[in-house]
Amino acid sequence: MQQANSIDATRRKAALDVLAGAPAHELAAVWDAWTDKPDFTRVRGPEVGLVMVRGRAGGGGAPFNLGEASVSRASVRIVTGQLGHGYCLGRDLAKAEVIAVIDALWQRSPEAVEAEIVAPLQALARKTDQQRRDETAATRVDFFTMVRGDN
Repeated sequence: MQQANSIDATRRKAALDVLAGAPAHELAAVWDAWTDKPDFTRVRGPEVGLVMVRGRAGGGGAPFNLGEASVSRASVRIVTGQLGHGYCLGRDLAKAEVIAVIDALWQRSPEAVEAEIVAPLQALARKTDQQRRDETAATRVDFFTMVRGDN
């Protein structure tokens, strides 16, 4: 049973990572396409706060406080009783609330949410990441193929 809870927690975290990282307009488009939106009550927020961002010198050195970042959060309870939480960087209260509702829906029906909401957003993120990689690769300079002046 402990193993199943750990796997579910990992899947839920992965889904929340995708939702929080998605552009707000793309999340809104996927959410608008969801036909069975549940009624919900707000438990907390949505509200804006600050979190401390930590870094490490050289990637593996001692941690240090880099600065603060704005974060929006919300907690909701859908009519079937599941409690969902949503967090995202920035001051987008509507996005945090939508993430919270989707999180509560995920707890009720993870397969449907992953197939209809999370998977399209993951595909978009992969496409955007590949475009960025391609644009960056186009500017790469290979110094070993440049002609030296000593020939």
